[in-house]
Amino acid sequence: MSRRANAGARYPFSAVVGMDDLKLALLVNAVSPGVGGVLVRGEKGTAKSTIVRALAGLLPPVDVVPGCRFSCDPADPDPECPDGAHAGGAHAGGPVPEARPARLVELPVGASEDRLTGSLDIERALTEGVKAFEPGLLAAAHRGVLYVDEVNLLHDHLVDLLLDAAAMGESYVEREGVSVRHAARFLLVGTMNPEEGELRPQLLDRFGLTVEVAATRDPEERAEVVRRRLRFEDDPAGFAAGWAEAEAELAGRIAAARGRLAGVVLTDAALRQITAVCAAFEVDGLRADLVTARAAIALAAWHDRTEVTSEDVRTAARLALPHRRRRDPFDAPGLDRQKLDDVLDEHDEQDEPEPPDDDPGGPGGAPPPEDGDGPSPAQASDGEHEQRPADGQAPAANEPAPAANESEPAPADAAYKPRLFTVPGTGMGAPGRRSKARSPYGRVSGAQPGSRGLHLAATLRAAAPHQRARGRSGPGLVVRAGDLREAVRDGREGNLVLFVVDASGSMAARQRMRAVKGAVLSLLLDAYQRRDKVGLITFRGTGAELALPPTSSVEAGARRLERLPTGGRTPLAAGLLRAAEVLRVERLRDPARRPLLVVVTDGRATHGPDPAAVAGPLNGVASVVVDCESGPVRLGLSGRLAGHLGAEVVRLDELAADSLAGVVRSARRAAPPDAGWRTGKERTA
Repeated sequence: MSRRANAGARYPFSAVVGMDDLKLALLVNAVSPGVGGVLVRGEKGTAKSTIVRALAGLLPPVDVVPGCRFSCDPADPDPECPDGAHAGGAHAGGPVPEARPARLVELPVGASEDRLTGSLDIERALTEGVKAFEPGLLAAAHRGVLYVDEVNLLHDHLVDLLLDAAAMGESYVEREGVSVRHAARFLLVGTMNPEEGELRPQLLDRFGLTVEVAATRDPEERAEVVRRRLRFEDDPAGFAAGWAEAEAELAGRIAAARGRLAGVVLTDAALRQITAVCAAFEVDGLRADLVTARAAIALAAWHDRTEVTSEDVRTAARLALPHRRRRDPFDAPGLDRQKLDDVLDEHDEQDEPEPPDDDPGGPGGAPPPEDGDGPSPAQASDGEHEQRPADGQAPAANEPAPAANESEPAPADAAYKPRLFTVPGTGMGAPGRRSKARSPYGRVSGAQPGSRGLHLAATLRAAAPHQRARGRSGPGLVVRAGDLREAVRDGREGNLVLFVVDASGSMAARQRMRAVKGAVLSLLLDAYQRRDKVGLITFRGTGAELALPPTSSVEAGARRLERLPTGGRTPLAAGLLRAAEVLRVERLRDPARRPLLVVVTDGRATHGPDPAAVAGPLNGVASVVVDCESGPVRLGLSGRLAGHLGAEVVRLDELAADSLAGVVRSARRAAPPDAGWRTGKERTA
């Protein structure tokens, strides 16, 4: 077994909360790949990637057709395989099967579309004049494991391709005159840190099971992790040999459970329990029912039972349903354990199940909850949407009481669909859905000299007039470097949306702050849907605070907003200065991502210098001022601030998308491509 696989044993699983559930979820998928994969959510440094990579070494080997690049099964070869129509197995006169280990194929977050699906072999097409297909990662992962680390950071164009392949079990490639279809059935495993953003709902639903893990706070268990890690680094081969017998035993159990899978009976009573649970938790569609049923059957096979029991259904539902109950990005995944038990008891027409034979601490044995224990992170109650904050701060319940000049945090109004604000001009930032951009993943709108993302037709047109002069005599095309053309694509980019929110006493009226929080929450939700990074600056008292450093996790932004206290004076200039500093640093980190500044204020400034005196560094940034001034008499201070920033001003009650239907936006401006970083005068010139 590989060194990488054996490295997975270096962590004592008890040192990570939820690791028993993670082991069990991976083993269930190893027994029955039809369950649909596993999504692992958890904080950094909890061995998520380590245990997933160790899974491949435990999977039974697969028989393949010798020489087939698409891993065709000799017993049931794909008749449309691009490598040819293979005959049946050796008994039918076909090739002798070749056994090879199951593959673990890793999909990098920054992979190209061609790398994932495969593409035309450009070299052979141009030099030999033939169509040849070069397989991608989907072909390599067929009948194996496709692993995506940081799956929540995967670009949308790759997510779309994964969704298609996962839904159909096949990959279709239609480009550059090549039409190829091949089987692509794989075990999809993803890991993610919720601090960095959430998954699109469509991809989230494609994962059969989900598990949340977190590091233990027990010093002894943490010490054991360090000891094992150090022993592994000192002698990797010796350390792996010490675990080889246990891993071989576990691999044998997986193979035996696979053999028992077809003999497990899903009784009508168990099926009614599954459908009753899915209906009670109001999950969308029927995929949850199918996944729960498959997982329950696999659990019964793993525990060497011939029928699915209520305990199998309970465990399967606990792993298959939490991530399917989310209704918006700010909902915490979780399952009400008491409600689950009540539904199962109500529809229980079976005898009480016997306890599993496994030692609860052994491989794949998830210990049942003890009376009085609270739910684990992956099993948070439906009513408990508190999660550990993404940045390590204490949750709201542990925060200090407000000072005398502060008010209790006001709840937010319901979110709504806000108007779309964009950065003027054309950028070249990360793919998203907000501002116009030149993107390698958008619609082809032309061609230009270059060799990145080759535009085949334009290249052939450029080379064709010179063939006689170049002495072409065979079928191949004579191509020079100067003939190469690359595609020009128009798409959309994600921006950095930086919120600067006034939390001073002038905003502290409870009903008013509810409306402000509802507006910012709506803009955060819009940023999530458009794949933006978000940051949050608040100012009150005597200074400004970076409440949320720029991140892809709008969930973290929503939590900070919910806990936002108000009170004190209004240091508007401090908020603007802090925004300028944050944008300066982010420009160095990611110069291609253009910023959009959203200032939420009534325009008053009762502390610090005049905001007009410090607005200069922000003049080149596309900005929106959300005017929160209320009452019959308006001073228009937000409008003056917008004038200094070169920004568009929008009243709070006009922020909703349907409030200005048919009205032309007053501040639409034409701008050069890098307008996001130029001064206001340059941008409007």
